[in-house]
Amino acid sequence: MKILVIGSSTTEMIFQAPVIPGKDETVMGTSFSMSPGGRGVNQAIAAARAGGEVVFICRTGNDLFGEQVIQVLQQNNIDTKNVRRDQHLASGISSVIVDSAGNSGITITQGANVNLSEKDLMNAQLAITPGDILLLQLDIPVETIRFAADLARSSGARVILNPAPALPVSDELLKSISILTPNASQAEILTGITITDERSAELAGRILLERGLNRVIITLRSKGAMVIDNGGAEHVPGFEMSSVDTSVVSDVFNGSLVVALSEGKNFYEAVLFANAAASLSASRPGALSSIPAREEILELVKTGKRVY
Repeated sequence: MKILVIGSSTTEMIFQAPVIPGKDETVMGTSFSMSPGGRGVNQAIAAARAGGEVVFICRTGNDLFGEQVIQVLQQNNIDTKNVRRDQHLASGISSVIVDSAGNSGITITQGANVNLSEKDLMNAQLAITPGDILLLQLDIPVETIRFAADLARSSGARVILNPAPALPVSDELLKSISILTPNASQAEILTGITITDERSAELAGRILLERGLNRVIITLRSKGAMVIDNGGAEHVPGFEMSSVDTSVVSDVFNGSLVVALSEGKNFYEAVLFANAAASLSASRPGALSSIPAREEILELVKTGKRVY
């Protein structure tokens, strides 16, 4: 059983600063680092470190940044045979500013990501089988997302969509989605419901279910997550840990979630596993460097203090 991640690849330029600059404001940073990333890359690496067998499809530029992305993916034991090198556009680039409280602001130039196409997926000739899991985000062309979701669903695979960045999602696309995994702010944009607690999260989830989904998981940062389906709603606790850098928390949650589901864990266990991974990531500086290994996640699930 494999995990297929189709998504974006960027090189992340990460600045640490006391605050995130406002309009016309210049802020002196405290440190800088550069690392391969992007939601697709982050989620693929999170899944691999959590113990999954991962295949990744993306487009990079035919440049040094693209080469570095492929090297990092391979170092994490990810299948990169279907990473395409674009001959016309440079690799995607993102600028991430992280403040002293661990909050982040991100600007992305998509580059070669905009050329990831249905043809790329057809040329990949992937053997998607029942039981496999496809993980998608919204920072590649929507036509490619829809094609991938339809292909996986018709093959009997489960399709998980992390609706990030927060963009409109059509009912047509949602029909091919097994699980939608917005964070609270994304769920607010998709539903118009302000999420302040478990009850409002459940209400937002119910609105999304009415659009044809079977299950919605709304992440609530340190407070854990809400799982909402037609059988009811359940809060899954988070873990009490310090927050240093939340820039890849959502990606770590999604990558770890698909691993737990691929192993046959029930939804409570799978979300608890993903919450533990996300909590570990938030407690550390950096992007890829903050993504935990499977042993660390299991240890936190076993011994960590939970936030109900």
